[in-house]
This record gives sequence, structure tokens and C-alpha cells, in this order.
Amino acid sequence: WKKLYLAHHWPVTVCKMSANDCQDPPEYWTIHGLWPDKTEECNRTWHFNVTEIKDLMSDMRHYWPDVLHSSQNRTQFWKHEWDKHGTCAATLEILNSQKKYFGKALELYKKVDLNGCLLKAGIRPSSSYYQMTAIKEALTRFYGVMPKIQCLPPEEGEKAQTIGQIEFCFTKELQLRNCTALKDESNPIHADLKLGTEELSICNDALPTYYPSQVQ
Repeated sequence: WKKLYLAHHWPVTVCKMSANDCQDPPEYWTIHGLWPDKTEECNRTWHFNVTEIKDLMSDMRHYWPDVLHSSQNRTQFWKHEWDKHGTCAATLEILNSQKKYFGKALELYKKVDLNGCLLKAGIRPSSSYYQMTAIKEALTRFYGVMPKIQCLPPEEGEKAQTIGQIEFCFTKELQLRNCTALKDESNPIHADLKLGTEELSICNDALPTYYPSQVQ
């Protein structure tokens, strides 16, 4: 693999996509995962062990919660992320243990500070719509790179898409880079968030964009 995606999802949209009864989703961007492009489930024998990340637990619960299942003791989401993505990321020395993988993802999340950046740009959850170009402009101005932004397409009778996920791309040296594919890389769409029948796709620049503050 050539790059890592640090995926943030917007919990209110995650809840909107799922028939699951989300209880009070956090009103800040949380971590969905740290994903190498192009590889999945690289080592099925390397099992997730929650005791390896016990020192990270309070940060994990706060910044990387299982939005759909609010029980504090549930570790299923992290297990899934480790099995599917962590075992592949672990080919890098800097990510080659569960503690390093989850710890580094938390560190990158805090460094990126997406919540802070959007607030500084005056982009906050609201019942009015945003232009996708304005959101992109704010992010590129702030980070100097273009993240990948995914939305829930409009449902019947809606005219706006709903922002759901923002992925930042990093080199293997963990430097921010553009997410757009270079000529020599194919760019698989991460259909990692498939809930019910709805799924996220790349946001449409022409559609008004809803950044919801609570589950409708």
C-alpha cells in the first residue's frame, strides 16, 4: 500500500444512515479508522486484544467511540478496525503493534484537529446549508492538502446531501498529502461504512450540503 487514510465520521450522519437506535451521538467528529489503501485483513491470526490498549482507553472511548452501539464495554468496532486495517498498517514499524496503531491514530486525530479547524472557519452544524466548495476551500486553506469528503446523497424529497466522512491522507512517513490519486495509484472507494441500504459517496460540489446538529 502507498498511503494511509485517517477517516473521521460525523456521528449524527452515521446515526441517520442506520436504523440502529443511536443514543445521543457525540457532536464532534470522531475517528472511523486509520486505513492503508488497497489492503485488507492482512493477518487473520493476529487477534485483537483489548488489554494492549488499556492505557489508551479513555481517549479511545472519547475520540473513537462505536457510535452505533453506545455501551462503554463494547470493543467490537475496534476489533473490526484492527482485523481489517490495523493488521495491514502494521507492516510499518511505527504502527507494528496494537498499542502503536491505535495510539498513533489518536495522535494524528489530535494533530489534525478537524473539529477546531471547522469551527475556526465558521463551519458548524446548522439547519441551513453550506456550499461544498466553501467547505473544501476552508480545509485546503487550513491543511494545505485536499482531504476526501464523503456525503450521504439526498433522500427522496431532499435537495441537499449530508456530510458524513472526511478522510485525511498520509504518506508512510505520516506526513499529510493530497488524497487525490496520483497517476500510478488506483484509488479504491472505501465502502467501509455500509449501514442499511444507504452508503456514503464522494460529495457532489453542485449540491447544497447539510451538516446536521442532531438526528432528525
